[in-house]
Amino acid sequence: MRDFALETEKRVAFIREVLASAKANGIVYGNSGGKDSALVGILCKKACADTVGLIMPCGSRRNYEEDKRDAEAIAQQFGITLRTVDLTAVRSALIDALSDATSLNQTALMNIAPRLRMTALYAVAASENRLVAGTGNRSEGYMGYFTKWGDGAYDFNPIADLTVTEIYEYLRYFQVPESILTKAPSAGLLDGQTDEGEMGITYKSIDTFLLTGTVSEEERAIIERYHNASHHKRRMPLVYEG
Repeated sequence: MRDFALETEKRVAFIREVLASAKANGIVYGNSGGKDSALVGILCKKACADTVGLIMPCGSRRNYEEDKRDAEAIAQQFGITLRTVDLTAVRSALIDALSDATSLNQTALMNIAPRLRMTALYAVAASENRLVAGTGNRSEGYMGYFTKWGDGAYDFNPIADLTVTEIYEYLRYFQVPESILTKAPSAGLLDGQTDEGEMGITYKSIDTFLLTGTVSEEERAIIERYHNASHHKRRMPLVYEG
């Protein structure tokens, strides 16, 4: 059986070491009300009393409703400081400003919110000598299911090695609200959007592939297609070395 108490000690020690090496006073992260941000918030709070979670609604109705409720529930249960930065009007203003320069496609539109959120997180971090905690998991990382320079940007990530399946197990250990465990994973970029619906494959299948290598040929094809198309997201920018 997995020893989550020992694992928590190790992850907390990692976070504290990162903070000490950076001489940072605290942590800030995006508290989306989802599974990943819930676990990151819990671990960061255990490592650092001065941990702030930002709720950052950005156009989606779900941002203002169930995600907000779940974010508040996690913050209350684990004593995490909560702040709200409403980015909906900022997103609209940016889209309007870009209208004279280009015709935005769906991909560009969906990536605006994660990049605005990261801008907000780093603004708070820079103003208060904090580090930005990342909230991406191993399953998303392998699939490239994150926004480059958006939720894929951070100073450290305490859960990047965990699959979605493992994250749910970890959250049950911490006895988080059931609503976080049962709602469909979603980046909350569009109303009705879900991670699995967009990718065309379940996290269970992705995790089975990552942990055992055993999936159907159809599922393997989807996983390989996403992974191969997203190599650029997992490496540093290309530079001329002469």
